[in-house]
Amino acid sequence: MKKVRIGIAGYGNLGRGVELAIKQNDDMELVGVFTRRAPETVKLMTEGVTVYNIDSAKDMQDKIDIMIICGGSATDLPKQTPELAEYFNVIDSFDTHAKIPEHFQNVDKVCKENNHIALISAGWDPGMFSLNRLYAESILSNGKTYTFWGKGVSQGHSDAIRRVDGVKKGIQYTCPVEAAMDAVRSGSQPELTTREKHKRVCYVVAEEGADKEKITDTIKNMKNYFDEYDTTVNFISEEGFDAEHNKMPHGGFVMRSGKTGDGENTHQMIEYSLKLESNPEFTASVLIAYARALSRMRSEGSIGCKTVFDIAPAYLSKLSGEELRATML
Repeated sequence: MKKVRIGIAGYGNLGRGVELAIKQNDDMELVGVFTRRAPETVKLMTEGVTVYNIDSAKDMQDKIDIMIICGGSATDLPKQTPELAEYFNVIDSFDTHAKIPEHFQNVDKVCKENNHIALISAGWDPGMFSLNRLYAESILSNGKTYTFWGKGVSQGHSDAIRRVDGVKKGIQYTCPVEAAMDAVRSGSQPELTTREKHKRVCYVVAEEGADKEKITDTIKNMKNYFDEYDTTVNFISEEGFDAEHNKMPHGGFVMRSGKTGDGENTHQMIEYSLKLESNPEFTASVLIAYARALSRMRSEGSIGCKTVFDIAPAYLSKLSGEELRATML
């Protein structure tokens, strides 16, 4: 069995999750990890794999089938994904929903100029939740779709908090409003504003002497992240932060409330949920499955940028079409 050769760009929580996911998939092989830190300061969990400076990545394009880019969506991925797509087939988990079309165009242009394939915005939302929204709306054409997130840590929003001046450490929890979910399940198809569906709760360790009021205002008014939500910013000690906010759970629900038949009397409900103890480890597992798919598609000659909408489910599995039909269909 020829293994898919994987490179990891960025070695934070998501990068470590990808490394662990590779260990669980015998058709994958970790070739190298690329970082902006001093390589000698990064300790991997996989023996025999070298850590490189990110600037040397382009020298290894003939040794890597898929580069999985594990930076943050706020500032890393908009720059790194197009840059690395010049040299590699790439995957990222870009999760700033409002900017996905722009990001797609930027990556698609580079891929087509260099005969590479890319997948952007893979993970659970965007990603698995996106697929379930598409399936549900295609099946129940007469209805309304609702997405609820949490309670859990948003990696993208937490990364955005940590980039605010004066923030030493930060984490953000997305919390669904239970009353809103109950209203959806009732079949009443309520009209819910963004603010009515979720709350955002932030915990911040401020740098010594930092202006906490300015930090709070900056976070609450951050476009595409916090400005449309009821957001609470809590300042706590570093000791309290390390003790109480050292895990990364998440999850959520995609719901489609619809009516069939004459469109009046028969209520149908589709509900998909995830309960994740580790957001980055689950996201990493999604990225690995799609790395397998991208490798297959590239071998068939496909190039350009893709999203999860463009990839057939069979490409994700290690099983052959015959095995899938016999065991899962």
